[in-house]
Amino acid sequence: MNSERAYHHGDLRRVILDAALDVIATNGPGALSLRDLARRAGVSHAAPAHHFKDRTGLLTAVAAEGYALFADALAGAPDLRERGVAYVRFAATHPAHFQVMFQPDLHRTDDPDLLAARARATEALRAGVADLPPAGRGEDDRLAGVAAWSLAHGFATLLLSGNLSDAMEGRDPEAAFRSLAGLIFTPEGRAGD
Repeated sequence: MNSERAYHHGDLRRVILDAALDVIATNGPGALSLRDLARRAGVSHAAPAHHFKDRTGLLTAVAAEGYALFADALAGAPDLRERGVAYVRFAATHPAHFQVMFQPDLHRTDDPDLLAARARATEALRAGVADLPPAGRGEDDRLAGVAAWSLAHGFATLLLSGNLSDAMEGRDPEAAFRSLAGLIFTPEGRAGD
């Protein structure tokens, strides 16, 4: 009966990914074990390896899925500030993906699915900078992009790690980020003087 359940599980790949996301969100990526995920899914310990080969393959799939979701979240934002808000929202709603995506030592950085999804996300971020008036970008679009990325990523990371609790004083993180971004990127698109 147990082998029946293993073979008639449905979408085992999705089940394993969801279980991995739960483990990562609760205990971090270091706590991830294919054997534990198989136990949680009620399948043989070899079943996850069929879909992901190994732990690194699973983390690569998590990162690729994260970047795809991230690109979708950024694509709907009308301007650079709202892309930053989408960045923060994504981190808050997908903390496990966020943890894995930005730790290249956890996954295969040359994976084609990962590369394609990351390229989409990068293009969405760069489009926000490109939409700024030339005066707002400074002399180097790439550095303006790094400034915007640093602000959003730093805020999201501090938020997820609980380091903004005192500073936030119960404020909505998205509203707080909009205010913070306004200190650096003015409505006219110029970096703060």
